[in-house]
Amino acid sequence: MITMQDIIREGHPTLRKIAEEVALPLSKEDLKTGEEMLTFLRNSQDPELAEKYELRGGVGLAAPQLDISKRIIALLVPSNDPEKPEPILNTVMYNPKIISHSVQDACLSDGEGCLSVDRDVPGYVVRHDKITLTYTDSEGILQKKRLKNYEAIVVQHEIDHLNGVMFYDHINSDSPFALKDGVLVIE
Repeated sequence: MITMQDIIREGHPTLRKIAEEVALPLSKEDLKTGEEMLTFLRNSQDPELAEKYELRGGVGLAAPQLDISKRIIALLVPSNDPEKPEPILNTVMYNPKIISHSVQDACLSDGEGCLSVDRDVPGYVVRHDKITLTYTDSEGILQKKRLKNYEAIVVQHEIDHLNGVMFYDHINSDSPFALKDGVLVIE
């Protein structure tokens, strides 16, 4: 079981490397890594398990955060809609690749956090509001998905990890809360 002790922190060289593509067909090892990552996210969102194992809540996790330099991300984005309680995203993506994105930019009003960053980093992280990506799912099937708003931001954050980019690299260091006109701020 993955715990916070397994997650490497900022400053570790793996977080700045470009991760390797995952070989297809998927190996048992890569499938196991993906499933364990998704289980960590489930556990981190369960108040009792999170407290018991001292887990910080997360909606996404990238393999490089576990010191595994492979292009694997796990996503578990809960729904805010009581009518549809199923998670909006509940998947592992192998070799995810953004193939197109909107001109419209967006950011989260509260900024972003990261399981590999143990400090608060204030500022807006401007990303694309909509993305289209391809990835291989755990069945080995190539998928194409369109995402927008919060889900698109979460996926871009995780794909950044595969490219050696940290969320705070996107923050304007001179003026962390400055935004260009037209940037959508998501509550």
